[in-house]
Amino acid sequence: MENTTSSIETLIEKIKNYVETSINLLKLKAIDKSATLASVIIDYLIVFLMFGIFIILLNVGLALVIGELLGRAYYGFFIMAVLNAVAGFVLLKNNKWIKTPLTNTMVKKLLD
Repeated sequence: MENTTSSIETLIEKIKNYVETSINLLKLKAIDKSATLASVIIDYLIVFLMFGIFIILLNVGLALVIGELLGRAYYGFFIMAVLNAVAGFVLLKNNKWIKTPLTNTMVKKLLD
């Protein structure tokens, strides 16, 4: 009888250890997924920041060139502002060009 009680206690102890180990493993997996997701987000933010700086400098350069061709510098800035507004509205209406690939990448990183 004592042997059975000892076996049950050993079994209970092994189950407790298994549950604790499983919980720790889940925590570590969650930390890994969070770190991966954070690094992907930071990568995208850096790329978008660099692309944004490029677009701003390109707009200023084109505005100056257009303004010089038209005789007044501010004409070029007005024209570039209108072009940027049109491009913004097109992107706003078709946000699937940005949202869908970004969402797919985030989900893929979380499920890996």
